[in-house]
Amino acid sequence: MTVFNGGNVGNARDCSMPRSPAEIVKEYGPFPGVDHVHGVTYDGRSVWFAAGDSLKAFDPASGQTLRSIDVAAHAGTAFDGRHLYQLAEDRIQKIDPGTGEVLATIPAPGGGSGLAWAEGTLWLGQYRDRKIHQLDPHTGTVLRTLESNRFVTGVTWVDNELWHGTWEGDESDVRRIDPRTGEVLERLQMPPGVGVSGLESDGADRFFCGGGMSGKVRAVRRPTRGATRGDPTSLRAK
Repeated sequence: MTVFNGGNVGNARDCSMPRSPAEIVKEYGPFPGVDHVHGVTYDGRSVWFAAGDSLKAFDPASGQTLRSIDVAAHAGTAFDGRHLYQLAEDRIQKIDPGTGEVLATIPAPGGGSGLAWAEGTLWLGQYRDRKIHQLDPHTGTVLRTLESNRFVTGVTWVDNELWHGTWEGDESDVRRIDPRTGEVLERLQMPPGVGVSGLESDGADRFFCGGGMSGKVRAVRRPTRGATRGDPTSLRAK
């Protein structure tokens, strides 16, 4: 592991962290008219996912599709408690979920794959660059960067823990990393051939994982523990 002061950039290392099989507790879909699930987010009631040319919402209790917003949606999705954020190639769109109106756009440095919101900032996963950027949500300015040793798909924060998905070939996992250094702390290995294209926590004991070309979203059980590490409020650029 290498850490650089100032930029707080780290290289992920996963040689000794705990590994366990991912426990898939529920599958949703395939959904009508959807052939690919990209980014995933959760607004406290509905799960939203990026379906290419639209954002769709479904009820995680019943699996019933509730909403659809016509907007470019080919990568990560996030929710800040009021607005949706959707990656669209080289930009991030801020969307009113009630009306579907795009309220603002900011640049997405280098494009992106995953997207998350935590304590006032956006977290942007970059797939082939194997990086996670913390962004100013008003300007898109990169505040800090973490480096991974795997392709980064979805990104999520829960209980001060930073998790991201990986997907290379037929192998995919969900991993918890140190938000200061990028060191891999824990891995949940998906079954062979089952990928994670997007990632979001329900704020409790489940992750919602986009299933890429399967057209499905899967709920994966989050491990329980007595204490958590990392705090996004302490990681903002000064």
